[in-house]
Amino acid sequence: MVEGGHQLADKTEFTECWRRTSESPYIMRLALSAGLGGLLFGYDTGVISGALLYIRDDFEQVDKQTWLQETIVSTAVAGAIVGAACGGYMNDKMGRKKTILMADVVFMLGAIVMAVAPAPWVIIAGRILVGLGVGVASMTSPLYISEASPAKIRGAMVSTNGLLITGGQFLSYLINLAFTKAPGTWRWMLGVAALPAVLQFVLMLSLPESPRWLYRQGKEEETRVILSRIYRPDEVEKEMKAMRDSIEDEKAEEGLIGHSLGQKLKSVWSNDVVRRGLYAGITVQVVQQFVGINTVMYYSPTIVQFAGIASNSTALALSLVTSGLNAVGTIISMVLVDRFGRRKLMLTSLIGIFASLVVLSVTFNQASHHAPAINKLDSLSFGGNNTCKAYTSAPNLASWNCMQCLHEECGFCANSKSEFLPGACLAGEKIVKGMCREQKRVWFSQGCPSKIGFLAVVILGVYIIAYAPGIGTVPWVLNSEIYPLRFRGLGGGIAAVFNWCANLIVSQSFLSMIKALGTSGTFLLFAGFSVIGFFAIYLLVPETKGLQFEEVEKLLQKGFRPFPFNSKKDEDVKGKGKGKEEMNDLP
Repeated sequence: MVEGGHQLADKTEFTECWRRTSESPYIMRLALSAGLGGLLFGYDTGVISGALLYIRDDFEQVDKQTWLQETIVSTAVAGAIVGAACGGYMNDKMGRKKTILMADVVFMLGAIVMAVAPAPWVIIAGRILVGLGVGVASMTSPLYISEASPAKIRGAMVSTNGLLITGGQFLSYLINLAFTKAPGTWRWMLGVAALPAVLQFVLMLSLPESPRWLYRQGKEEETRVILSRIYRPDEVEKEMKAMRDSIEDEKAEEGLIGHSLGQKLKSVWSNDVVRRGLYAGITVQVVQQFVGINTVMYYSPTIVQFAGIASNSTALALSLVTSGLNAVGTIISMVLVDRFGRRKLMLTSLIGIFASLVVLSVTFNQASHHAPAINKLDSLSFGGNNTCKAYTSAPNLASWNCMQCLHEECGFCANSKSEFLPGACLAGEKIVKGMCREQKRVWFSQGCPSKIGFLAVVILGVYIIAYAPGIGTVPWVLNSEIYPLRFRGLGGGIAAVFNWCANLIVSQSFLSMIKALGTSGTFLLFAGFSVIGFFAIYLLVPETKGLQFEEVEKLLQKGFRPFPFNSKKDEDVKGKGKGKEEMNDLP
């Protein structure tokens, strides 16, 4: 099959990955050690969702102020933006290995600061440090793996980073559950994050630098030694020649583009190949965030509570299921990414995401309309000062239900006989919550009791399964292979900055959007973004499956036009006497 004017390997399947790594376990050792950066990424993403429930219990100002909850979550993202921005320069200047080691140190310090934090602002400071480490690791780990993997299994190898991201998320929920009854709860949850950072630091000390980066520094013999442990004997010289040709072209061009960061940034937009690569790389990274995935990862237990499940431990347990599905989806990606292709996998993923978000929106909408009513006498029985002020002053008390009560930042004290019967609408104070629980009644502050609430959790799982194999994993694979070597660190860094900026926008605004649009309206908005993302990827992102780095560069030099805009027949297709237009761009 011809794609983008180049003959692609049609045997690049998971079986090839297994065969290669069986022949040379060293490849997998490199991938897993570097991929621990993904584990740090995933652990931080998942752990805060559970820890936040208990931070709110310990600090009343956090429980009362939505913006403070959003800030605790999103400051790590703000730190990651800075980390990703610096990571590109650090990768090109210091090398991939040293950059990963520095990221580990910063992440470890941040985890320790959070664990001993005496106040919310110290937690925020620790989150910034952790974010810096995650931002650097998020674009360095897949880059290192990509440059240390044979082209035929590169997609599957880079997907190990994605697998470890989802594995880190799953691990974080297990850790959260393990410490729900321990003294210090959230301190242990956040502090344990230092352990994988220490592990990666130790493992990376014994591993080499990226062979492509070493060759770029003129260390040919060292490069050959490393390649001999990665490639088959008959492939080493071929790979050396490919790198030699690529480096010679780069050095010839460097005289024109300059060596400084400012000169390189300027040259990015004047270079057709890099600019087109950035269009694709930035698009997939932004779409990845704007379909709402990190609202699920950062606020998964909270979303489960929106569905009407009040218990912190139950919400965490159900969140563990969604996290496990995320890991399963990433394994599916490892099997399919080199067989099905990057582009098709992302487009198919977005179709599933759209459908599940629409159904999720409808489910939350129905749940809100069937929320339990408010019992006036029951509400007043707790005392006038303890009843929700907005409820007592409302003109039509009979129309109130649990959802309206929660919209006024009050709490719903469920009926002792059944959660689905009319209950009390009370002030959202910690002491009032205690009074409700003293009567053996369930307190709801995030979502209302609902007979179809569990369905929302099921659809959430479907969303994760649609997300993980495609738009969840592939953007990192694509960004590790779509830029020329001389721009790979910088290009990956720019795209990662856009990813984290989009992440910051979504995570910082999610709870506020819930208040303004409702849970149903918020997920419907994400469904709209998934449609926009589908067309953006269809128009801007070419297929890179099975291509050598040099072939990807030639593909971008030629330019990419999707069907039906590719009116000209591909030259290679015409040369083979085929009369059909190139259709590789169809999803």
